[in-house]
Amino acid sequence: MDASVAGSSGLTFTKGHGTGNDFILVLDPDGLAPTDGPFVAALCDRHRGIGADGYIRAVRSSSLPEGRALLQTEPAAEWFMDYRNGDGSVSEMCGNGVRVFAHFLLQMSVAHLPEGGELAIGTRAGVKRVARSGDGYAVDMGPWEFIAPDAAVSRGMDSLVAVGGLDVDRPGLSISMGNPHTVVALAEYEELGRTDLNRAPVVDPAPPLGTNVELVVPSDPLVGDDGVGRLTMRVHERGVGETQSCGTGACAAAAATRFWAGPTAPAHWLVTVPGGVVGVTFFDGPEGREHVQLSGPAVLVAHGTLLNGS
Repeated sequence: MDASVAGSSGLTFTKGHGTGNDFILVLDPDGLAPTDGPFVAALCDRHRGIGADGYIRAVRSSSLPEGRALLQTEPAAEWFMDYRNGDGSVSEMCGNGVRVFAHFLLQMSVAHLPEGGELAIGTRAGVKRVARSGDGYAVDMGPWEFIAPDAAVSRGMDSLVAVGGLDVDRPGLSISMGNPHTVVALAEYEELGRTDLNRAPVVDPAPPLGTNVELVVPSDPLVGDDGVGRLTMRVHERGVGETQSCGTGACAAAAATRFWAGPTAPAHWLVTVPGGVVGVTFFDGPEGREHVQLSGPAVLVAHGTLLNGS
């Protein structure tokens, strides 16, 4: 194993995923486990490390400055999801990751989530509330918003996106779910299949902090007899590349498609990603803004301990 990983021998970890979006999780109540970029990147390397899209530390909120700030208004958020992308960069949030994180806390017996109850989790995008659902967990992801609202409302787009495998740049609509996303609609599944997401799409103009890019094909018909909207998605994540799934990206993709579809579009959506299917539901939040709920499975697949590499 890479030397930067071997230097942390004895670190106990768990591997988990949500619809194929996979993570290395570490129970680290006091915030002592390493988080430097080279360590995380080496750990997440799929050939020389364990391999994952991201690295998550479960830290008591009282042990991190960001967590202590949240506790002032959200004292129930005992645990903070300290998330890094696979390249070691810090990320605000991860929708699949927060479900897996909640499942990890429950399996490690450091948190409790009764039927009908909620588990408050601190993140860099605020407190997220997790409940049990039929297929795993449902998370109130908070409100969504346009990154460039004037352009979004007046033109239905705010950027042009160059994607490998597509001959011409496509219009994109940028949405914040606490982290940035740019959604591009494609006309058919053949287009979606031939795109190359090994390279990051070029978004012009790009949101100030960069962006994740979702390519979506709305179903035809868009809304089924059950009143549920459906779409299929692929995603390129900042600092990771193409992943099997992206929870915040699925929320952004549904929000953009719903906006394009107009006022009669449904509140309930199913988003098919390479790793499975997640549910997205829009509802009125307590502060009068529209919130997004993400639901889907969370799976833990292995526990282990880093070796010294000798």
